[in-house]
Amino acid sequence: MLIVVVGLSHRTAPVELREGLSFAGSSLQKALRQIKAYPAIRGCAVLSTCNRTEVYAATLEMDEGLSAVWDFLSRWAQVDISEIKNFTYSHTLCDAVRHLFRVASGLDSMLLGETEILGQVRLAYQEACADEATNRVLNTLFQQAIVVGKRVRTETGIDQSAVSVSYAAVELARRHLGNLNNCRVLLIGAGKMSELSAQYLVAHGVSSIIISNRSFERARAMAGQMGGRAVKFDELPQSLENADIVLSCTAAPHVVVKAADLKRAMVKRRGRPVLIIDLAVPRDIETAAGELAGVILYDIDDLGTVVDQNLAARKQAALQAEGIIEEELAGFMSWLGTQYVVPTIAALKQRGEEIKEQELKRALNRLGKLSEHDRKVIGSLAGSIVNQILHTPVTQLKSYALTAEGHLYTRIMQNLFCLDMPGQDDFD
Repeated sequence: MLIVVVGLSHRTAPVELREGLSFAGSSLQKALRQIKAYPAIRGCAVLSTCNRTEVYAATLEMDEGLSAVWDFLSRWAQVDISEIKNFTYSHTLCDAVRHLFRVASGLDSMLLGETEILGQVRLAYQEACADEATNRVLNTLFQQAIVVGKRVRTETGIDQSAVSVSYAAVELARRHLGNLNNCRVLLIGAGKMSELSAQYLVAHGVSSIIISNRSFERARAMAGQMGGRAVKFDELPQSLENADIVLSCTAAPHVVVKAADLKRAMVKRRGRPVLIIDLAVPRDIETAAGELAGVILYDIDDLGTVVDQNLAARKQAALQAEGIIEEELAGFMSWLGTQYVVPTIAALKQRGEEIKEQELKRALNRLGKLSEHDRKVIGSLAGSIVNQILHTPVTQLKSYALTAEGHLYTRIMQNLFCLDMPGQDDFD
């Protein structure tokens, strides 16, 4: 059984084509059934996310399997097959398995080490199973890919370091304040970055959020989404008095919070420190505010340094992850080769037995009347010759089965001896 994958992503195809080949719900079920209907396809699964669509297929003939998948994509998108090939990538055999392991581990994502893709791989497998589109090989492949993805994250910690500015801001807050459950947060600005930061803060236990924005309606709308409270822009000085964390990101061309405002707020705070993270460019917080006692001030460059350091850590973790993937790959290919080789060896021995019986019968008929002892000696000789001839190829095939190329040697053996494989459908 051979494994192939054909895919397209943000790296290879324009958004228009990706939209046309995005599958979910009933369209995914329809796609799985259409792919499985191709004679060359014995099993399939479709991984479809906002950045990629990949079709995984099990086939007995590699070229026919690839052609079937390309033909399906061409027909579904109503795009010429030559154009589809220009915008897709393909992997076969060992490379196809390695690719899925890397995808599940977050090594092929836009954000190195992201965690969401592992759940998407699991969902793709579950949906293919629900539609009875997979076979035993793909079942084992996807189950192992999920195990590999979990192992990579557990052993390398590749997803632990923040590599976005919004998340880095939350990481800084946790570093300075520890548990955020009882912290009060003031968000200045209601743009996308503020919204992302607020979502991360809520996910880490923050329950009190005040949002201030020049558009009070915008602030109130975001506060409603976050379970927070909106305040008008002219109420900022009073809000500073109660916040443990201030996160500011506006589009203002000038300073929004002056050092004098913070100085007055710190008097009211009676020594309680405040962490201020300024994500705006130009900066929202007057730089002199960082010199005030009790004020911990970070700007976008500080967070950029954190992100760079964390990205370097993820890249280092990715190297370790590649080693894990190669180890798991060898194990899977060994399993695949062993599964494939057992019926081949049985068929080879059966072919040897058939030839022995045929030639033995012909020889005994020519020899005429023989004693029972002589018949047994000749029969034993014929059996010994066949066993000796088959011993080396059988032994070698068993050893090759434990390598990543085991299934290739098995297929060559089947072709060389024209072996009939009646048990192959069971393996499918």
